[in-house]
Amino acid sequence: MSVLQFELQHRDTATEARAGVLTTDHGEIPTPIFMPVGTAGSVKGVTQLQLQEEVKAKIILGNTYHLYLRPGTGILENAGGLHRFINWQLPVLTDSGGYQVFSLAGSRKISEEGVVFQSHIDGSRHLFSPEKVMDIQRSIGADIIMAFDECPPYPSDYRYAEKSMHLTHRWLDRCFSRLAETPERYGFTQNLFPIVQGGTYTDLRKASCEYIASKNASGNAIGGLSVGEPEEMMYGLCGLCCENLPAEKPRYLMGVGTPWNILECIALGIDMFDCVMPTRNGRNAMLFTSNGVINIDNKKWEKDFSPIDDGIDCGVSNYYSKAYLRHLFKSKELLGLTIASIHNLAFYLHVVTEARKHILSGDFSSWKEEAVARYKQRM
Repeated sequence: MSVLQFELQHRDTATEARAGVLTTDHGEIPTPIFMPVGTAGSVKGVTQLQLQEEVKAKIILGNTYHLYLRPGTGILENAGGLHRFINWQLPVLTDSGGYQVFSLAGSRKISEEGVVFQSHIDGSRHLFSPEKVMDIQRSIGADIIMAFDECPPYPSDYRYAEKSMHLTHRWLDRCFSRLAETPERYGFTQNLFPIVQGGTYTDLRKASCEYIASKNASGNAIGGLSVGEPEEMMYGLCGLCCENLPAEKPRYLMGVGTPWNILECIALGIDMFDCVMPTRNGRNAMLFTSNGVINIDNKKWEKDFSPIDDGIDCGVSNYYSKAYLRHLFKSKELLGLTIASIHNLAFYLHVVTEARKHILSGDFSSWKEEAVARYKQRM
């Protein structure tokens, strides 16, 4: 067992973009990286084999709240952890359930002790404390586990954002204490990432970065962005956090975003991303491609027999035509949802892989400007 290692290989001279390698007990992860979201042990509509072979994913996510409710920690422990349960040999990261503190605001109650959730499955009530969240993530067995935090809504007034940030910091201390008291599971290391909060207030964000950095964790995350604030505000706060988080540790921006959001944030110094957008939008007929955004439902694609996207290295994207994919959506065939999801995920991995290549070759800035303009086009 070994603590996560991060090697910075190259920095772009015109921006803050970096290329590196994260090393976990389940393998190496080249950065920048995008991580498909498999909330309940499944990336919706996509098999693990497709994730490896078509999407070329290097790491996927699970969610503590959802996996705790179903299938439950008992089944996961009997299976030997999430890796074995879903038959995934590469790294896994688990979100702590902190986002559900934000997204399930109508069915939870926050206190110093933790958060009481009402299950969306059967209405039962469950207390998630920092200690319990660490125990659940031990049982799940991810390579990277996230601290329990509160993600304040946008907009939040200063007083609320400050109070929430301090609560997140106190919970973080309890997360570290609990991990120190409990053994690792399944024979490999679990690495805790703290999460920066502070709403949209620059002084709070800076203070949170300083507190998180003082923990000397193996990596750090930025939360509470892409929750409704304007894009330019998100970029400004992201850049501020990157300036105040250790350069030698990986930086993970949680829940972001479009392909152009990702490229802009790579330029600010972010190394890791996740988002449900590629699969969610794919299931709703929106495709991200090398030449722009497509609504595959539109009649203009009815007789377009060209590949979905022959500009990326994905068999599914090269093999099926736009006309066929539109037909599947119009016919409400489940295969359409799978093809669109695989394509969008493969495109996101293509974006970060290309970004890495251009960082290493020294022309990231000029390539990024051209790529952002192209990717944002509506076709």
